[in-house]
Amino acid sequence: MRIDLNADLAEGFGRWELGDDDALLTVVTSANVACGFHAGDPTVIRGACRQAAAGRVAVGAQVGYRDLAGFGRRFIDVPPGELADDVLYQIGALDGLARASGTRVRYVKPHGALYNAIVHHEEQAGAVVAAVRAWDPGTPVLGLPGSRWLALAEAAGLPVYREAFADRAYTPFGTLVPRRERGAVLHDAEEIAERCVRLAHGEPITAIDGTPLVVHADSLCVHGDTPGAVVVALAVRERLEAEGITLRAFTGEEG
Repeated sequence: MRIDLNADLAEGFGRWELGDDDALLTVVTSANVACGFHAGDPTVIRGACRQAAAGRVAVGAQVGYRDLAGFGRRFIDVPPGELADDVLYQIGALDGLARASGTRVRYVKPHGALYNAIVHHEEQAGAVVAAVRAWDPGTPVLGLPGSRWLALAEAAGLPVYREAFADRAYTPFGTLVPRRERGAVLHDAEEIAERCVRLAHGEPITAIDGTPLVVHADSLCVHGDTPGAVVVALAVRERLEAEGITLRAFTGEEG
């Protein structure tokens, strides 16, 4: 068996630092790199790309709403054409910095409120699909199983991969529990690692209401901005490898 381990990176801005990119890039196999709209500035982004290239970690464009103040976690009712242009701009900007750092954009994964919106929002999901196709119709995309985003992406011929969250609680319907609700974010590294083994094997995990839930995944996400993210990521990697599960970028490419 094999599975990908990803994390959100390059989410600092100017003198404001968030997460430990250097440490996480020694653990994960794919890096969801902020593109400047929800977080990240050119220096922070290029630094993450350099480290990813050096560590042969696949770089993905983590595109989001134009919302630095809200960290991309607020829904914005952007017209589809404008949203497609925003997403295309972000992919292109990141790819430029990535190529200058010895790597390139290997996949696209939406961030925050955009990620959650396009689980059901048909027009915005279609806009993100249109942007990726305009960039490169062979670009893989990553998202929540059962989302409109992945359904429309697959229908448009994009390579589609499913994601599960190591450190987030799920509703019984397979969607993420909103961050404002109690218990939405998990913190116990050993509990999270055990959960990831179950996810990797396709076994049920427990939803927030206690019901069993099966989440099929090609990639597992550890949030880089969560306190203790490096400890959690290490625990997950060590436990998966102890179970004989190989960690490899879901795109099949490195660096």
